[in-house]
Amino acid sequence: MAKINVIGGTGYAGSNIVREAVKRGHDVTSFSRNLPETPVDGARYVTGSVLDADFLATTAAGADVVIEALSPRGELVGKLEGVFDALLPHVKGSGARLGVIGGAGSLQVAPGGPLVMDTPGFPAEILPESKTAGALLETLKAGSDKLSWFYVSPAGGFGGFAPGEATGAYRTGGDVLLVDDEGNSNISGADFALAVVDEVESPAHNNQRFTVAY
Repeated sequence: MAKINVIGGTGYAGSNIVREAVKRGHDVTSFSRNLPETPVDGARYVTGSVLDADFLATTAAGADVVIEALSPRGELVGKLEGVFDALLPHVKGSGARLGVIGGAGSLQVAPGGPLVMDTPGFPAEILPESKTAGALLETLKAGSDKLSWFYVSPAGGFGGFAPGEATGAYRTGGDVLLVDDEGNSNISGADFALAVVDEVESPAHNNQRFTVAY
């Protein structure tokens, strides 16, 4: 059993991860601005703002693994990179492994090809979020001394708008967007969480980014 702290544990990705980790018997604490409408039985919930330095410091305390699943929305617009920079020393100090939930926008369309977020037709309204998620990955790559981390990019069709169903299956890749035979890139919330908790239990991508899709 691992002690897993999920920052942003009431969001779409975070809540699915909390649910899967609890189901497998892990000791799970969710950190979020507000309590969820439907808490996961067996999870512990702590509320506060990650913009509060004292609260942020508690998110890594005593953890074996810290999952950062925040989105640069609401009070975090334009501030998530700063929060992330402030979080890293706390994770290093705790000796925990850090998992970061990113987006699909920073993946390549094809090996050596453009990034998904740089392609024509990419939704302008989510471009700032994609750029922020990509910046967090670059921060990890550039300066993660003495920190064990992994970064997960979901499929392109991942989110509350397309929750999908739990199949118990998924594929993993590297820096290139995974698509099926029809060119679609999808993963349900449940199966994405399955991949994340699998990585927690059996590390296979230390200090690497990987992507998950069907």
